[in-house]
Amino acid sequence: MDELIRLSNATLGQLPEHVRVPRYDRAALTPGIVHIGLGNFHRAHQAWYLHRLFDAGLCQDWAIIGAGVRPQDAAQRDKLAAQDWLTTLVELDPSGSAAEVTGSMIGYAPVQEGHAALIAQMADPAIRIVALTVTEGGYYTDPASGGFDQGHPDIQHDAVRPDTPRTAFGAMIAALKHRRAAGHGPFTGLSCDNLQGNGDILRRTLVSLAALSDPDLAAWINEACSFPNSMVDCIVPATGPKEIALAQSFGIDDRAPVTHETFRQWVIEDDFCAGRPDWDSVGATFTNDVHSYEAMKIRILNAGHQVLANAGEILGLETIADCMGDPLISALFRKVQTEEIAPHVTAVPGMTPAAYVALIETRFANPAIVDTTRRVTFDGSSRHTGFILPTLREGLAAGTSVEGLALVEALWARMCEGTREDGSLIAPNDPFWPQLNTAARAARSRPAAWLEQGQFYGDLVQAAPFADAFERWLGALWSEGCEATLDTYRQHGRIPEQA
Repeated sequence: MDELIRLSNATLGQLPEHVRVPRYDRAALTPGIVHIGLGNFHRAHQAWYLHRLFDAGLCQDWAIIGAGVRPQDAAQRDKLAAQDWLTTLVELDPSGSAAEVTGSMIGYAPVQEGHAALIAQMADPAIRIVALTVTEGGYYTDPASGGFDQGHPDIQHDAVRPDTPRTAFGAMIAALKHRRAAGHGPFTGLSCDNLQGNGDILRRTLVSLAALSDPDLAAWINEACSFPNSMVDCIVPATGPKEIALAQSFGIDDRAPVTHETFRQWVIEDDFCAGRPDWDSVGATFTNDVHSYEAMKIRILNAGHQVLANAGEILGLETIADCMGDPLISALFRKVQTEEIAPHVTAVPGMTPAAYVALIETRFANPAIVDTTRRVTFDGSSRHTGFILPTLREGLAAGTSVEGLALVEALWARMCEGTREDGSLIAPNDPFWPQLNTAARAARSRPAAWLEQGQFYGDLVQAAPFADAFERWLGALWSEGCEATLDTYRQHGRIPEQA
């Protein structure tokens, strides 16, 4: 291999010709967006759309300032600062990979306790959108009630110390307080997380938190700010040595490259109180019916990840593509999707639920995407409650079968017991892992112990068609093993009656 070229503004012209680089003058960009939670997904998705806008000579006053609110975000900031905030994107196609360097990010607020620098950045009137990717579980939602978790210690801290907040939402509120006092007006809060009604949830979080310390400010935020709902879609694996080596195969020394699939989708409600970039010029969709798009994606793609990954973790399969290559797990995926999930999903323009299931099967089976089962099973307490259980409840209400979804929940419980079938240990992988692990161990002899976790399942322990099926499937997983249980579901769709 030729000598690697360290990624920076100064070396863009030295990169190989087959690497696409920014076609715009990055020095001429000015900020318009602060993005909190600047992980791989954002850099492969929202930042890419903006980068392509800049390439077209459009909207160059909308560059991104990154931000993080966790101490570990400082390390990511250091990596990106060393390469002038540039990112190498490697598109993973089975027929061959391609590399592109994006430059839509032009800075990153210092990561500080109390978030003074971030608050000052968001208070700048040039900032007209504050966007977030903080994970599905990051919005301080009570899993049982679905409402705002006012009692969380972080929320209590921000209610008492609103000028030195702990959370991203507290920092946004502090910035909005400064903007209102200075007469600078509001900004749009844009959630880019996999939550149905994510804009509505962001509004509720900000307004509810602000009301704990300043009801007048809360009312102003609710009236003046906008919170468009959005749906985002692109499979983006975590970055490790393989991904860094892949960037190096293109001759680029990038300390934080991002790999991603060939598919992207962004559907956004057109509700921006302070203007917006023309993202639709580069493929995003603005619509008043985000709900139908996000319901299809969350209930088929995001739920589909959970259908696959827990079984894969139990059987020691490393990636989602490995899970799709397993005949028993892929049969589980197809049967649950077509019989118990897709019937509760509404078609969107140009796509039926059945066609979307087929598309997701192809995307998940892409062997070039090294998307680990561990990444996908992380934070199951948020992902099962957000992606699986709403469909399960609809099935119960409609009187349709929930056998497959009950098996999916039993697989999650089996996984949370903390051992694979080969005896190896599954490392803690959820913010509620100690509680989940305790319940999973108890459920081995008394399955209801798992469903009695009311903060996740609410009253579902009382729903006999689900609870009874869950008990049968979990019992089979422990007595017969995962593969035999999956084969039983494939052949019969339920535990056969005993002779």
